[in-house]
Amino acid sequence: MRVTSRPGLAFGLTIAGLLAGCRSQPPKAPPPPEVGVVTVRSEPVTLSTELPGRISAEETSEVRPQVSGIIRQRLFEEGSVVHAGQVLYQIEDAPYRAALGTALGNLATAQATIRSTQLQAERYQRLLAIKGVSQQDVDNAEAAAQQAQATVEAQRAAVQAARVNLDFTRIRAPITGRIGRSLITVGALAQTGQADPLATIQRMDRVHVDVTEPAADLLDMREQLRSGSVTRGGPDSARVQLLLPNGKIYPVEGTLAFSEVTVDPSSGSVTVRAAFPNPDGLLLPGMYVRARLVEGVRKQAILAPQQGVTRDERGQSVALVVGAGNKVEQRVLRTDRAIGDKWIVTDGLRPGDRLIVEGQLNARPGQVVAPKAPQQVTTGKDADAGQGGN
Repeated sequence: MRVTSRPGLAFGLTIAGLLAGCRSQPPKAPPPPEVGVVTVRSEPVTLSTELPGRISAEETSEVRPQVSGIIRQRLFEEGSVVHAGQVLYQIEDAPYRAALGTALGNLATAQATIRSTQLQAERYQRLLAIKGVSQQDVDNAEAAAQQAQATVEAQRAAVQAARVNLDFTRIRAPITGRIGRSLITVGALAQTGQADPLATIQRMDRVHVDVTEPAADLLDMREQLRSGSVTRGGPDSARVQLLLPNGKIYPVEGTLAFSEVTVDPSSGSVTVRAAFPNPDGLLLPGMYVRARLVEGVRKQAILAPQQGVTRDERGQSVALVVGAGNKVEQRVLRTDRAIGDKWIVTDGLRPGDRLIVEGQLNARPGQVVAPKAPQQVTTGKDADAGQGGN
C-alpha cells in the first residue's frame, strides 16, 4: 500500500497548534501609573494677614487765627519744618495795641479812685464814733471803696485780655512738623471762626496706618488663641510689615498700637492701628498701603502644596493620597489660608499622609499607583516620596 504525504495539511496543523498555545497564555497587565507624592508633616507656622489701609500723621494741627485782622507777613517757607511756638503769620496789630493802651489807662484811673474811696471810708468810720455822720453815710463810703477795688480787678483782667489779643496777632505753630501750603496770602483778611485754616502742620517722623479687619476673622483668631492652637506673645507677635504702592516692602517694621473697641456697623469691620517710624519722610499721609500683620503662631500646622489640592463639583477642597498597599484615596479637606505656595489644612490630612502632587490625571480612587519623588514640587527640607507600601 502506498502512502502519499500532504505538506499543506502538516503546515496547517502546525499553525493551529501555535495559535492554541498563544491563547492559553494570559496577557501581561500594564504597570501601575507613577505619581509624585510628598509626605505631609506638622510644623509651627507664623500666621499673618494683609489688610488695606491708609497712612495718617501722628499729629495734625490746623493753623487758625484767634483774632481777626489783615495778614501783614508770612514768616515761613511752604513745605518746610516748623517748630512749636514759631511765628508763622503776623496780623496787623495797631488796633490791638490801641486796645491795650486804653485798658492800661482805665486800670490807672481805677487804681487812682480806689485810694480816695478807701480814705473816705476810713474818715467816715472815725466821724461815726462822734456822731458826725450817719451810719448810712458810712455804709455808702465802704461800698464805694469795695466797688473801686472791684473796678481795679476788672480793669486788670481787661489789660490781660488786651495783651493776649495783641499776642494773638503773631500766629504761632502749635506743634513741630512739616507745614503745607499757605491757604491765605499777605493782605487777606483772617477772621476768627473761619471755615478754612491758614495752613496745616503734620508731624511725620512717626506715622500711623489704620487698617480694617473683618470682625468674623477677629473672632476666629480669638477662638484659636483661647483653644491654644495659636499662640501669641513671642518676639515676632507684634511685627507689622508695610507694602508700598509700588509693590516694595517698607524697610522699617512697625508695631501694633491698638485695636478699636467697637465694630463699624456699616462694614462689620474693626479698625486696627499700627505705628511706623518715618525718619526719612518716605511715608506720606493719605498714602494707600497694605499692612501685613502677624497674628500669632500655629504650633501644629499641616502644610499641603497647592498643586495637590483641587476642587470638586461642589466646590469642596479635595486631594488624593497614597494609602495602604499604594492604593489611591480621596480626601475632602478643610483649608484655612495660603502660606506661600502651600495651604494650611485644618482637616482631612494627618502627619505622615502621602499627598499626590503630580500625576493626578492618571490616578483614580482605589487604584494602585507607583509613588515617587516629585519632579517640580519642592517640599522644603525633606522631599520624602514614601515609595514603600504601608
